[in-house]
Amino acid sequence: MFAGGLKDNTCPVRRPDTGPRRGPKVPADTVPWILTRRPPGCHSPCMTARHRLVPAVTAVLALSAGLLAGCGGDGDDDAGATTSSSTSSSAEETSAPATTGGGDTDGDGHTDAPPFPANTEPDTETPSTGALLSVTDLRIGHHDGFDRVVLEMDGAGTPGWDVQYVDSASSQGSGEAIDVEGSAILRIVLTGVGYPDDTGVEEYSGPRRVSVAETETVTELVFDGTFEGQTVAFVGTTAEVPFRVYLLEDPVRVVLEVTEED
Repeated sequence: MFAGGLKDNTCPVRRPDTGPRRGPKVPADTVPWILTRRPPGCHSPCMTARHRLVPAVTAVLALSAGLLAGCGGDGDDDAGATTSSSTSSSAEETSAPATTGGGDTDGDGHTDAPPFPANTEPDTETPSTGALLSVTDLRIGHHDGFDRVVLEMDGAGTPGWDVQYVDSASSQGSGEAIDVEGSAILRIVLTGVGYPDDTGVEEYSGPRRVSVAETETVTELVFDGTFEGQTVAFVGTTAEVPFRVYLLEDPVRVVLEVTEED
């Protein structure tokens, strides 16, 4: 409370100035603004209400902004976590292709199979006239003295093949390198083949990599698929050893047998 004032928000009563003025009269517009301010507690009701309202509104706006920022941050974190998880999952599928057991190959041999050659030269055969087939199954198995790889097929006629050792494996469609386990790689190229729309037979859609623990020389079979009239697969081996290829029918099968390493 100021002298001459009241305890409420009203200003003190200005007392008459009866004393003599000292010094020249100073125009009102030249008086520093700070000297014209009202003393503390001397505010009109509207000024007091405004001053009380501004801090409250500021606090509410600040709180709302904080809540919005917090919600936005959580959403970004969740989205990032989902993207990271999806990317990680995709990466694992690419780097670790599915591998499965090779199945039973006991019924896929023949007593009239050609003898194993004494070298590792390519083995080739031409397809029958009008042949149009699709690979429907893959199998690997171990037998006395050799490992057997079977590509079962269905469609019209009999296929041809070109089987030989290559320095590296790559996808015939994209040219992208294919990792094949082992010290050597046998490439199988089947001809007289076509896409399912042409052969009327659904192509093999199982795991692209097939292996079994019992084999001695063959490490795995990698199926690359069909592209422009050729179906390609790669066989990893522990070394470049002799092999033989022959055809079985009912059902049609291309059989690759790889001798055990000495």
